[in-house]
Amino acid sequence: QLQESGPGLVKPSQTLSLTCAVPGGSITTNYSYWNWIRQPPGKDLEWMGAIAYSGSTYYRPSLKSRTSILRDTSKNQFTLQLRSVTPEDTAVYYCAGGRVVNPRKDQGSWGRGTQVTVSS
Repeated sequence: QLQESGPGLVKPSQTLSLTCAVPGGSITTNYSYWNWIRQPPGKDLEWMGAIAYSGSTYYRPSLKSRTSILRDTSKNQFTLQLRSVTPEDTAVYYCAGGRVVNPRKDQGSWGRGTQVTVSS
């Protein structure tokens, strides 16, 4: 199972940074895609972006200007950076991997999620 890690509290205007560890698999496996998805309180899941096995990246258009997804192949993990956060970025953040970009909850492997609160 994938495992998210990072701070649970971030101040407004700062950068949120979360890492997803991928045990038992490789993020460079052909045709694999590694996603970040979030769920704000009371709202639906929102796909944020993904990095492919090749290193190519895909972003939700509305978040593209603030989002970067990076990877460390030596550690087999990938990272989300969300800049200039506001309280509206408060959510449970999930990482998910598999054969598709923007997976459904029943597709691929998901982490348990980590709560991130944006507050001063």
